[in-house]
Amino acid sequence: MDFSEVIGQQHIKSHLIKTVENGRIPHTQLFVGKTGAGILSLAISYAKEIVCHSCLKESYDYFTCANKVTKLVHPDLHFVYPVNSNENVKTHPISDNFSSEWREFVLKNPYASLYDWYQHIGIEKKQGNISKHEAKNISKKLALKAYEGGYKVMIIWMADKMNAECANKILKLVEEPPEKTMLILLTEEEEKVLGTIQSRCQKLHIPLLSENDISSQLIDKHNITENIARKLSHQANGDFNKALHIISNDSDDITFEKLFVFWVRAAFRAKGNKGAINDLMDWSENIAKEGRETQKKFLSYCMELFRQALLKNYKVDSLLYFESNDGNFSLEKFAPFVHQNNIFEITEALEEAAYHVERNGNGKIIFTDLSIQLTRLIHRKELV
Repeated sequence: MDFSEVIGQQHIKSHLIKTVENGRIPHTQLFVGKTGAGILSLAISYAKEIVCHSCLKESYDYFTCANKVTKLVHPDLHFVYPVNSNENVKTHPISDNFSSEWREFVLKNPYASLYDWYQHIGIEKKQGNISKHEAKNISKKLALKAYEGGYKVMIIWMADKMNAECANKILKLVEEPPEKTMLILLTEEEEKVLGTIQSRCQKLHIPLLSENDISSQLIDKHNITENIARKLSHQANGDFNKALHIISNDSDDITFEKLFVFWVRAAFRAKGNKGAINDLMDWSENIAKEGRETQKKFLSYCMELFRQALLKNYKVDSLLYFESNDGNFSLEKFAPFVHQNNIFEITEALEEAAYHVERNGNGKIIFTDLSIQLTRLIHRKELV
């Protein structure tokens, strides 16, 4: 993988290349951004520049080194990512148990999401993590000398999934990594990375992709017409992976929209309506049966849809990208019920529900409580 293959992010790419050319490579970096914005693509391309820097450009050695990095088989490039037990790995799962699946996953789509990864290894109904067993393996790998005599690079994808035990164990490595060793931590949720680790990293915030960058990529690499590419790039909201899911028609948005529409309609009717309250209870029970990652994705979807409704209510149409798949649901008609007098509490309730889901709370209780709160908040009048 090369910087030329990374979509957009020209300023970030120039910055990373200069750090290598000037010999000013921070030993520990934290890339913060969406997977669909290319944090993994950037990290791998950066690793290639670092690992192959000692080779003379355009030489056979350089091409050999670059080719190994591109295929994710370079002995001095290591990866760590969230895993869990599945049919093949029963106990103490670590990244090395899934190395072939990881290469296949990344080479197919380096912009893919964490949930896509969980589906790929069959743990979508569980929560992946980076455990203390992984920390031991990390220390062992980084204690070895570089196989080809240059830098060793370790990329920790979704570093926020390190549990407390793992994070504390690798803190020493973050503070004082071995000579010619570089750690690149990637995260979508910066606030969940241990504070003492954050403070010892050089942070790089990766912005969302522009609509032009996404549409150009869709036209050039996926044979999408210009008009459709523009529409998809607007819907993708800066996330290239989301655009690919929309093309494939396997986006969760269709399912999530049905769940959302039923939910808000039942919540609106529930005031003094016993039947609607029963509908909310049934809805809560059904969504509680889904895997926790699906529940978290749905809550995130809800937050974004409420935000879109708020923008529509206050006529900020230039920032809208939502298009309903349900002919009976209109954002324009729904928007007046989302306003300055309830949006903060709705968002807080959704965030709190996501927090409890993350910590393995009882799904039925979490979503029942959320539904009761929505019933109250959706009826609140806007104060002029």
